[in-house]
Amino acid sequence: MANDPTLRAAALDSKAWPFEEARKLLKRYPDGKPAGAVLFETGYGPSGLPHIGTFNEVLRTTMVRNAFAALSDTPTRLVAFSDDMDGLRKVPDNVPNQAMLTEHLGKPLTEVPDPFGCHASFADHNNALLRAFLDRFGFDYEFVSSTQQYRSGRFDDGLRGVLRNYDAIMGVMLPTLRAERAATYSPILPISPTSGIVLQVPVTVVDAEAGIVAFEDAGQRIERSVLSGQAKLQWKVDWAMRWVELGVDYEMSGKDLTDSVTQASKIARVLSARPPEGLTYEMFLDERGEKISKSKGNGLGLDEWLRYGPEESIAFYSYREPKKAKSLHLGLIPRAIDEYWQFRGNYHTQDLKQKLGNPVHHIHNGAVPTATLPVTFGLLLNLASLPGVGERETMWAFLHRYDPTLSAETHPELDRLIDYAIAYAAHFVAGTLNRRAPSEAEAVALRDLDALLAADEAGDADGDPAVRLQNHVYDVGKCHYGKEALRDWFKVLYETLLGAEQGPRMGSFFALYGVEPSRRLIAEALDRPFMSGSTEAA
Repeated sequence: MANDPTLRAAALDSKAWPFEEARKLLKRYPDGKPAGAVLFETGYGPSGLPHIGTFNEVLRTTMVRNAFAALSDTPTRLVAFSDDMDGLRKVPDNVPNQAMLTEHLGKPLTEVPDPFGCHASFADHNNALLRAFLDRFGFDYEFVSSTQQYRSGRFDDGLRGVLRNYDAIMGVMLPTLRAERAATYSPILPISPTSGIVLQVPVTVVDAEAGIVAFEDAGQRIERSVLSGQAKLQWKVDWAMRWVELGVDYEMSGKDLTDSVTQASKIARVLSARPPEGLTYEMFLDERGEKISKSKGNGLGLDEWLRYGPEESIAFYSYREPKKAKSLHLGLIPRAIDEYWQFRGNYHTQDLKQKLGNPVHHIHNGAVPTATLPVTFGLLLNLASLPGVGERETMWAFLHRYDPTLSAETHPELDRLIDYAIAYAAHFVAGTLNRRAPSEAEAVALRDLDALLAADEAGDADGDPAVRLQNHVYDVGKCHYGKEALRDWFKVLYETLLGAEQGPRMGSFFALYGVEPSRRLIAEALDRPFMSGSTEAA
């Protein structure tokens, strides 16, 4: 991509946030990185089950990496780093065998048994879930385990550097701590040779070059090496050391880690290194507006969204406005799917500047598929929600009648969305629908609409049926409600025919569902006893 001068020139001027982030790296290395690849990192704490917020960080970092590749010929790497040597501080609420986990509190996560019983450790279980999801999405990344780095000696030079600069690092950290915490704080966390617990105790540096420290464990003073996995660092110090030892150039993080980034950056400078560039993004919130937490399990699991929507819908939602706090729950899926397809449908008619600002450009790294969607996901969902329709064969029968050229073979993405629509409708829509009775005034308008549909069904009209049927909807609405109150008319149709407060363009729905079945919906509504208190027609 970077060899395309036209693309590079447009990307240098693009206001899309991945390009804005990528330009930070151009300023960092105006003449290119002297040696090796520009390194992007994402961090993950495997103390709880992964959620979409975790995946989101890898996705967004990948988008910045791809944007940088459009601007520079410098090679890049992406490391997904798991802090799996961290001690288990508390038992997550959403895992089995909690009593067993309680017995292992304080031990490195790679030494805690897997409560699910399928991996060597709790960390291995959660790491496997993360990697499986990242692999499913096709990310190009290198998985790096903290435990492996420490135990292999890869971080030994970093540990020696921390010991050499122990006082300076304490000078960075102590002012940020409460007095009680400061009294026992140490950048080094030795692992107890007796209990295997990651100890939170003061240490004394005995020999920085040899990596020897002294600390108290179970009432005894111990002198022990911190090298080769016998200790780890407090996480802010660990973060800084990791940046230095791995040569990290870019890492984004959530707004809740703003102070941590500040401290880690200061420590990186103490270690004579430059902290990485990065984006501070806002947090995802659950339906109640609370921050998503792995331990609480109040966020989405990695597989939950994908049960009801394709990968592109997650990517689309994650791309939008990273500096704005957003809710993240299953109710967002239908809109995310339709908006993704709307932006994708516009992409190939846009100029280069518009394309670079289009979310789908970054979702597909410029290789945006050309196939379009003949009907919206919202329409599929409304269809699947109707009694007797929520099966693949029935859905395809309606679609084939709507357009005989449609088939699973010619439109595989539509075929895939049908499965999502059926699943979503069955679990989240069908039980909430309540097709109310119309008021007397609403019934008059429905009868007029039925008459127009009957005439349309009997005639041999030309043109797009969705447009023609939508015109019938507008004509009746303007007659009974006026142009200013058409929303009230649409709401009547949604509530009496579909049983929902919101819905699709009714002309498109009638065309897909068929005029005769649509008239049956009107007849069923008119058969219900009239109700009072409904929106009255003008």
